[in-house]
Amino acid sequence: MSDTNIAVKIDHVSKSFRLPTESTTSLRSMLVNQMRGIKGYKEQHVLKDVSFEVEKGDFFGIVGRNGSGKSTLLKIISQIYEPDKGTVEVNGKLVSFIELGVGFNPELTGRENVYLNGAMLGFSVQEIDAMYQDIVDFAELDEFMNQKLKNYSSGMQVRLAFSVAIKAKGDVLVLDEVLAVGDEAFQRKCNDYFLERKKSGLTTILVTHDMNAIKKYCNKAVLTDQGLIKVAGDVNEVANQYSLNSLQGIAVNSDDSEEEETEASVIDDLRVELLSEAKTSPDQPIMFEIHYHVKQDIKTYIAFSLTDADRNIWIYNDNSMDHLTEGAGEKVVRYSCSLNMVNELKLKLQVSIRNDKDQMIAYASDEKIIIIGRKDLVTASESEKDSATGLIQRNGKWEFSN
Repeated sequence: MSDTNIAVKIDHVSKSFRLPTESTTSLRSMLVNQMRGIKGYKEQHVLKDVSFEVEKGDFFGIVGRNGSGKSTLLKIISQIYEPDKGTVEVNGKLVSFIELGVGFNPELTGRENVYLNGAMLGFSVQEIDAMYQDIVDFAELDEFMNQKLKNYSSGMQVRLAFSVAIKAKGDVLVLDEVLAVGDEAFQRKCNDYFLERKKSGLTTILVTHDMNAIKKYCNKAVLTDQGLIKVAGDVNEVANQYSLNSLQGIAVNSDDSEEEETEASVIDDLRVELLSEAKTSPDQPIMFEIHYHVKQDIKTYIAFSLTDADRNIWIYNDNSMDHLTEGAGEKVVRYSCSLNMVNELKLKLQVSIRNDKDQMIAYASDEKIIIIGRKDLVTASESEKDSATGLIQRNGKWEFSN
């Protein structure tokens, strides 16, 4: 690898699989099919000329909807698959953790499984000796290490497998969908580990569907779609585009109609501004303002949701088409909503702009987390307790008014 600052280089990588379309029960059937030109399979092109670089010290995110090729890409980086075309170069020892517990033997003890898994990752007995106690301490399983793995609970197995992966002294750590492991206490420990790893400058490649994790840990990211890299670089841009794709239920830059492709670029300068304090109480309304610019003469409206940041479920959402705005130009909408029935929550605000056909044409997410505490712990002034009662149009702009 010519550039010593590059940890992993993916250069024009392509990968396809043959999916059987019919089964042949004899050699004669197979030969007859070949003579007739019947392949008996179809080609599935999973990766198509993918290229990017991961620098040393990057916490690098790979995101994409199911079937977009991201897990196949990780397996090629981990040398589980060979690419059909292109090359992958890794500078240093790579520790890959694609699936929890792969390579563990339920008939062996926890201790024996640590050494077995470490050997599969390419470590010598001496290297595993040096990291063994760190692995056990992190998993909090010291008193169980001489028991057979089949006697472990599923949570204990997860903790041990995860601890082997993150405590193995590798130059590059590859993780696929493993952030939500163990109980709440263990997840907090994992969170602290990833934050510390990010600060320490160790190289990490993470595949996840959790956009909060991408924004929290990663400094760079790519979005895969239909085997291609569609967005690369800025984590907020990648995360927001992924969320937009998921909500639309379509792939970015797919073979949609010309009308849909044109309309997707109608909105620009979409901004979401939280007007309330980031820490509030249930009796205070949550206020925010949405700014966006419409470049064509179309009707638009706003749909938004307040989502529990920890459980990723809607607490409040509004997608009413009652208040359509018309025409091109700058739009500013101010909202105020009350959530006086909830407390001790962390909320995130997500906003989409839709047309009068109820099609999403832009998406944004406010980076701030709104924390709603108990009423007896947060004091609010009387003016802050007023809630919105109606939506009016003033100076060509929609806003809630008391």
